[in-house]
Amino acid sequence: MDLSTRHSHRTRRTLAVVLGLVAACLSVFSPGVPAAAAAAGTFHQVIDFGPNPGNLQMYEYAPADLPPGAPLVLALHGCTQSADDYYAHSGWPKYADRYGFALVFPQTTAANNPLSCFSWFDAAKDTGGRGEAASLVQMVRHAMAQYGSDAHRVFVTGLSAGGGMTADLLADYPDVFAAGSIDSGLPAHCATTPLQASGCQLSDQHLTPAQWGDKVRNARPGYAGPWPRVAISQGTADLTVRPVNATELRDQWTDVLGVGQTPSSTRSLPGGTTQSTYNDAGGRPVVEVYSIPGMPHGLAVSPGTGTDQCGTTGTYYRDAICSSYYTAAFFGLDGSTPTPRTEHGGAGESTR
Repeated sequence: MDLSTRHSHRTRRTLAVVLGLVAACLSVFSPGVPAAAAAAGTFHQVIDFGPNPGNLQMYEYAPADLPPGAPLVLALHGCTQSADDYYAHSGWPKYADRYGFALVFPQTTAANNPLSCFSWFDAAKDTGGRGEAASLVQMVRHAMAQYGSDAHRVFVTGLSAGGGMTADLLADYPDVFAAGSIDSGLPAHCATTPLQASGCQLSDQHLTPAQWGDKVRNARPGYAGPWPRVAISQGTADLTVRPVNATELRDQWTDVLGVGQTPSSTRSLPGGTTQSTYNDAGGRPVVEVYSIPGMPHGLAVSPGTGTDQCGTTGTYYRDAICSSYYTAAFFGLDGSTPTPRTEHGGAGESTR
């Protein structure tokens, strides 16, 4: 996070850093309400969603009377958190009700990882067709069939370890997800073993944008596009997943999407947050970076009743801006931007 004492010291150091990531995402575990078939408009567990090689659990929420053809968002919690916790604090249900889309909240447990982290750092679990990644996409397939979701408007978002897994999913399944949002997370496939995790969390990896982009392209050899659009949110005072990760994510996805690393525009948001937007040749925003001043590790929320307010504060839910509101807008869930994907058909078409 070699032989003899040196190996022991290295192992303890790595575990300490991983524990730091976990502690930074700490929340009290609270299971969802299990139900084989719950009414729409309730948060509930789906007991059997199909093949589950990653040994994950699936929870979901959809507003009552959701019509066919609505979007779908996969939302991944951080270490030691639960699906119930992310549902309660993140603010996503507010926008599902307001804009009309379904939510899937996956959950991992201590049976998978002692600290209930999604395994963004393990190539046996976070690559296409394997382990947790395969289970997560199977949840998407199940929900799409259940709700009749629009295959062109499937999205993924995640916090911390869930953010790292989000980046991996965007690389592994670019034909499934139209866009993603990575909150206090890591670049796609930065680490391929648990021992590499701490270096990614804490250190500049000194890779060029093209080298970062190759990690995405190598995850899906021969894929001709389109690649998902990506939003990145990061606190400047994060000591667990250092702000350099936001820069590396920006470099990675601007390279994959064929745009430069100089923003097309910037604007100031409440509390001094800076939004940097990177447009493609047609003027469409394909990468956005939100730099949140003074925010430690966590997910930015902004309790209140305003349209741009959401969520509740708690352990590692930081009172700053409503990141879910800005993510929903970037995804186009509020109708403010064009549908991001028209060429590919989502989870039903993926062979991985």
